[in-house]
Amino acid sequence: MAGLSAEPAPVRSRVDLDPVRLVDADGSPTDETRYSRDLPPETLGWLYESMVVTRDLDAEFVNLQRQGELALYASCRGQEAAQIGATACLRKTDWLFPQYREIGAFLLRGITPGQMGAVWRGQWHGGREFTSRCVAPIAIPIGTHGLHAVGAAMAAQRLGEDSVTVAFLGDGATSEGDVHEALNFASVFGVPCVFFVQNNQWAISVPVSRQQSGPSIAHRAIGYGMPGIRVDGNDVLACYAVMVEAAERARSGAGPTLIEAVTYRMGPHTTSDDPTRYRSADEVDEWRSRDPIARYRTYLHNAGLLDERLEQRVEARSRRLCAQVREALVGAADPDPAELFDTVYAEITPDLVRQREALSAELAKEA
Repeated sequence: MAGLSAEPAPVRSRVDLDPVRLVDADGSPTDETRYSRDLPPETLGWLYESMVVTRDLDAEFVNLQRQGELALYASCRGQEAAQIGATACLRKTDWLFPQYREIGAFLLRGITPGQMGAVWRGQWHGGREFTSRCVAPIAIPIGTHGLHAVGAAMAAQRLGEDSVTVAFLGDGATSEGDVHEALNFASVFGVPCVFFVQNNQWAISVPVSRQQSGPSIAHRAIGYGMPGIRVDGNDVLACYAVMVEAAERARSGAGPTLIEAVTYRMGPHTTSDDPTRYRSADEVDEWRSRDPIARYRTYLHNAGLLDERLEQRVEARSRRLCAQVREALVGAADPDPAELFDTVYAEITPDLVRQREALSAELAKEA
């Protein structure tokens, strides 16, 4: 898709606390001049379509979990703009290193809803075959994949490849040692990696205010000698523009960037969580008024770009994909537990053979 032109930014010694915003919460354009919101109409419509379909799929996955078809699910409701904006401007050969909430990013990379659901059903261990779309397997351990993203960026750097890696992180992940090691390593070696932190305000039940004492997550970039930037994570055009700048900077050889997308997790941490135990209804209502899809829909309507044809196309695609995921998952066969041992290494080791045999014998007793 068409991108926004931006010169790679120099390393700045300060970080603006006010997030970059191109569209206000009421849907009106801001007076931001550093970044442009001028994208082709078809791209603007595609961004809206992707956000709405992501939310509809997310709701379908929650329903499937409640019906017992998925063991667990982590909703991305409220974070659609951050995920779609950050991914839409990248090349298909740029590697994504997700955590477990990036449904929008998976959608843009052509990973099917059935494939996404298979992960949460336990049929695919972390998302086998995601790599065919330049997407690393889902990382459930918090923050460990930041190091993987840096390693992949170093490999691309040494091979002379013109690609960028993106590590999708949550605010809670920035409290983990792995992420700090990844940030330091990336900066010291100047690797083409972007750290995209979706600050959704809560690490399960721990608010971001108790995870750090600095002004913001983006301010941590200063200590690592890389640019840090805060962006309104509920503004898809701002997320798009900021990622364009960071990716071009990385691609030019100028090194990594830390982006903090300020957003909100509208639902529970996972379907096993009860957020009413640790956050207020007033807080949720306040953030609901900043809903990324409603905001962007108003922006497109005011620009004369939202018509019945687009709405019908979005609705039809959502219905089709939701039907596909139900067809793929409802009543699907359980995976063979022995399969777990077959994909650890290219060739199974003697120790894993013994473990597989022990597990099979144990399961046979229970049959």
